[in-house]
Amino acid sequence: MKWLAVVLAFSLSGCGLLAKREPAAPAAPKGGYYKDDGPGDTPPRDLHTVPDAVPRDEPLHRFANRPYQVFGRDYLPLAAPAPFRQRGTASWYGRRFHGGKTSSGELYDMYAMSAAHPTLPIPSYARVTHVASGRSVVVRINDRGPFHSERAIDLSYAAAFKLGFAELGSALVDIESVLPREPALAAASPPAAEAGGVYLQLGAFSVRESAENFRVRMVRELAWLSDAIHVVAGGALFRVHLGPYRSQDQARPVAERIRAELNMVPLFVVR
Repeated sequence: MKWLAVVLAFSLSGCGLLAKREPAAPAAPKGGYYKDDGPGDTPPRDLHTVPDAVPRDEPLHRFANRPYQVFGRDYLPLAAPAPFRQRGTASWYGRRFHGGKTSSGELYDMYAMSAAHPTLPIPSYARVTHVASGRSVVVRINDRGPFHSERAIDLSYAAAFKLGFAELGSALVDIESVLPREPALAAASPPAAEAGGVYLQLGAFSVRESAENFRVRMVRELAWLSDAIHVVAGGALFRVHLGPYRSQDQARPVAERIRAELNMVPLFVVR
C-alpha cells in the first residue's frame, strides 16, 4: 500500500478545507504496509462478519464536495450521487490514521466499512468488487484520497479484510456507486452458505497470535483461496477456517487440492 499523504490547499472556489494528512513514509515492500501502519495490535474478533454499509439518504457535506487542488492537480467532486463506474487499484489505511479526522469531519474508524475517494460525493455509497475473487462489499465514502496516479480508492482495513487483500496491500477492484434506493446487495458476491454451512479447518491454536500467523502463512501458500481464509474464536481455541461451502461435496475438491499441494488434511466442520 502506498499512501501519499496530502496537505490540501483551499478549494478552487476559494472556500473550505479538506482533511490534512501527515506526509507518507517510504513505500513498504510489495504486499506489505508502512512500518508505522497496519491492522492494529488487537483487531476485533470475527472481523469478516462486520456488516456492509447500508445506503441511506444523507445531506451532502457543506465543504467536502467543493472543487479542490492537490499536488497541482484539480479535482471536481460529483455534485450529487449519480451512476458511477470505475476500475482501478484499491489500497487501505489502518492504525496510522485511526481516530483522525476525515474530510467529512468524522473520525476515521479502520474497523468500519468506509472509504476515501477523490471525487465521489461525501457522503455517498459504493460497491467495491475484488476483480480476482468476485467478492464485493458496500462502503460509505466519507474521506478524500488517494492522491496517487496508481490508486483509485482507499478502503478501511475492515473493507480490505473482507475483500481478502489486506495482507497483500492492494488489489484491482471495480467501483460502482450505490444510490440509497438501490439494493445494496452485491450481485457479484459469492452465494451465501445455507444455515450450517461447511468449512475446512486448517488449524486450531490456543493463542490468537499463533492462529493469525498461521492464517497469514495459508494466505501466502493458498493464494487462490486467500479471500476465504479467516480466524474464528470459539471456546478456548482460535481456529483457522476456509469457506463457507454449501456441502461437503462442494468442499471436497478443495480439500483434496490442499492435501496435494501442502501435504495436510483439512477437517470438515459444520458451523
